Amino acid sequence: MALYIKDSLNFASKIRPHRIWNAIKVISSFYVTKWTKKPVQWGLPFTISVEPTTACNLRCPECPSGLRAFTRPTGNLKENFFRETIDEMYRELLYLIFYFQGEPYINPKFLDMVKYAHDKGIYTITSTNGHFLSEENAKKTIESGLDRMIISVDGTTQEVYENYRKAGKLENVLQGARNVVKWKKKLNSSTPHIIFQFLVVKPNEHQIPEVYRLAEEIGVDEVKLKTAQVYDYESGNDLIPTIEKYARYKEMEDGKWVVKNELLNHCWKLWHSCVITWDGMVVPCCFDKDAEHRLGDLKKTTFKELWFGEDYQNFRKQLLMGRDQIDICTNCTEGCKVWA
Repeated sequence: MALYIKDSLNFASKIRPHRIWNAIKVISSFYVTKWTKKPVQWGLPFTISVEPTTACNLRCPECPSGLRAFTRPTGNLKENFFRETIDEMYRELLYLIFYFQGEPYINPKFLDMVKYAHDKGIYTITSTNGHFLSEENAKKTIESGLDRMIISVDGTTQEVYENYRKAGKLENVLQGARNVVKWKKKLNSSTPHIIFQFLVVKPNEHQIPEVYRLAEEIGVDEVKLKTAQVYDYESGNDLIPTIEKYARYKEMEDGKWVVKNELLNHCWKLWHSCVITWDGMVVPCCFDKDAEHRLGDLKKTTFKELWFGEDYQNFRKQLLMGRDQIDICTNCTEGCKVWA
């Protein structure tokens, strides 16, 4: 509990009056939209996801990076472009997620960009597969000021881990976590808040108790169990867990599988957040993995013009008319919840 309090206090330290006022405008406009059924947007996003790279060392079967299956351009986020974007947006941002597709640590300037955002008073988060947390990178991570680190640990034995994390080495991941914990202590730092994220799938669900034991042994701050998104679920999928509460899908009487949650015709994510790809395209959310719904290009316009522009408003209108008509929404279980 003390660790959660420390993390919460750290987040609270980033709050500024201007950011609070912006968040109030965003939340208010979302509820006005729900009541009126017309897209109203009063504030700027208070969280964004930025893609450091599309490259990845692993070959996970439900990931475009792992499958090497992108139809969009691939590459690394450029530091100068990132700085320009943050300079425009930092006054409203409460937190920034350094992740979309790919493995962030592959970008050689990744930690420099984290440091830049940290110096702007933004709460910073990243998600990593943990294979690049050498002693040197662990030390640099602490020095960058990163606030939260999510490490994917989807199995507690190599055999189970590599069932999903193809080409991955579990011991490298665990040693990387130990390196970060070690340097936190050496540098007397309370950050980053380290999370083991366990993607619950059928092959690893029996190891849930063990991942908690591993986290405690290493000194990790928290374990989060995450439900898995799969693309081909209608006829069932070997990755869908048998433990119902960890499955996004349920089997119907006719043998077909469907997404559990009701698909409501509104989406919190379209009001408070967005994703910026490595090459400056803005897309609505993390479910648009191949950036097919491009709402603007930050190399050609300012973010504010884009956010309140015609393409964004048209997408919000389309969403209000029927999320079941938008491909990236049909496999989503998160967007309708505030704070999702």
